[in-house]
Amino acid sequence: MHYDNIISGTFLRRPKRFLAIVLIGGQEEEVHVKNTGRCKELLRPGVRVYLQQHDDPKRKTKYSLIGVRKENLLINMDSQAPNKAVGEWLRQGGIYPYIEEIKAEKKYGNSRFDFFIRGGNLMEETRDAFVEVKGVTLEEDGTAWFPDAPTERGVKHMEELISCMEEGYEAYIIFVIQMKGVHCFRPNDRTHRAFGDTLRKAAGAGVHVLAVDCLISEDTMEIDEEVPVILN
Repeated sequence: MHYDNIISGTFLRRPKRFLAIVLIGGQEEEVHVKNTGRCKELLRPGVRVYLQQHDDPKRKTKYSLIGVRKENLLINMDSQAPNKAVGEWLRQGGIYPYIEEIKAEKKYGNSRFDFFIRGGNLMEETRDAFVEVKGVTLEEDGTAWFPDAPTERGVKHMEELISCMEEGYEAYIIFVIQMKGVHCFRPNDRTHRAFGDTLRKAAGAGVHVLAVDCLISEDTMEIDEEVPVILN
């Protein structure tokens, strides 16, 4: 996936959840933050951030914050980017080499999963699968963690994926690590133990738990390699 019109700036502060003040060309500008998480370890005063400039006069802000540099890591923090990247990855054979059908935002039970796919190998019977995607921006000492804030919605998704398995579907949760350079992924029990417990329960029920890292540039993000998942 690719962004147009990327510029850089210096982060100053985040007065509201979706609003930041960034120094761009010597002038303070209000920018839209495309991430619902806390991101306190990323958005520190003085860090270099990357913004997409918009030409839509109807927008309240002229810029969207989509990336940040954390020491030697370049991190995409656009909450919409993981779904777009996974959509591309699935069509390229990320899970099934042969894709017969792919639908985004597919309803199941009381949830709406990010993707429904039907596919397999050319010589095998096709399989139906629900796929849930979670973006990961929290990194500590080479380990990626999720979530960075309590997520009851995430717990519900895990329970629904277990139900999918019980009804004969395949089920996947894919943690998209929006950076390159981590060596493993772990559930963040310190922040939300219930999510970690439910993730472990889902894995025990047969839900496929995957973590993938990404190749990141200032204006692109592409899924690259699987990263080991450590649940205990």
